[in-house]
Amino acid sequence: MGGSGSFPERRAGRGPSTARVRVPATSANLGPAFDSAGLALTCHDVVEFAVRHSGLEVALTGEGAHTLPTDESHLVVRAFRAGCDALGWTPPGLAVVARNGIPQGRGMGSSAAAVVAGLVGAWALCPEVQGVDRDAVLRLATELEGHPDNVAPCLLGGATLSWMTDGGARAEQLEVSPDLVPVVLVPDGTLSTHVARGLLPDAVPHADASFNAGRAALLVHALTAAPGLLFEATEDRLHQQQRAAAMPDSAQLLDRLRTAGHAAVVSGAGPSLLVLTRRSAGRDGLHEVRDLTPPGWFLRVLDVDPCGADVQVGTPGVSSR
Repeated sequence: MGGSGSFPERRAGRGPSTARVRVPATSANLGPAFDSAGLALTCHDVVEFAVRHSGLEVALTGEGAHTLPTDESHLVVRAFRAGCDALGWTPPGLAVVARNGIPQGRGMGSSAAAVVAGLVGAWALCPEVQGVDRDAVLRLATELEGHPDNVAPCLLGGATLSWMTDGGARAEQLEVSPDLVPVVLVPDGTLSTHVARGLLPDAVPHADASFNAGRAALLVHALTAAPGLLFEATEDRLHQQQRAAAMPDSAQLLDRLRTAGHAAVVSGAGPSLLVLTRRSAGRDGLHEVRDLTPPGWFLRVLDVDPCGADVQVGTPGVSSR
């Protein structure tokens, strides 16, 4: 179903009647930091919400537009409704226009982006609150998504570390080195996160857990201050090889890239790959990544999105961030 454009101003109660939310793609795990680290990328979905007098209207364009539902089952709508329930608010009607730039089912955080967009939209439009409570959104988004590693960078931007407490999910943003250049390699095929996670063993050897703990700690230093250490910092023994059978082409390309010395990892649950390159290394490294990438893969040179979810309410250009 096609659709574009902005919504007319229609006041509902004391709150704004329109909100525009832009959310970035994300790459989770970054090698060793399984379920705890993520990176926001400059590839976005843009979702516009409008409070209406009644009913629901959903219009989609871009990635997955012809495969996604346009009713209450759409993930953005479900997240919006969950946010409204948490806030104790029910809009009389709702219109949603989504322009999807994030590939679906490729390990780039499309579901996390939908969840964050819906929740931020609910907070932005609710007449009973002022601004978006990002701590509350993070906790609820994690409940809906199942883990915080994608929703945290989508919400906060940059690189994030996330963890669970008795009170729910928490996260901190890292200031990424300006030398870092993320390159995403996207295949034609998709992979279910549920299927990928189902291949992980219930227990791992102590030596492998210790190895990953050390590499995850090194990863923080490499991302922020010493990108020259990214190759060693992205080594993993906990999840990538264990899920290789579900994405053999990705596993083969990952091995080829790492053998050539590139800091390549599976992006989230896959099947996309993320290569963390460096500006200071010049163009030779990127050219080699291109040469090593087989036909059927789409290479995207991106940047780190430092902002995360961005919301504008009411009149375009007026931000509530």
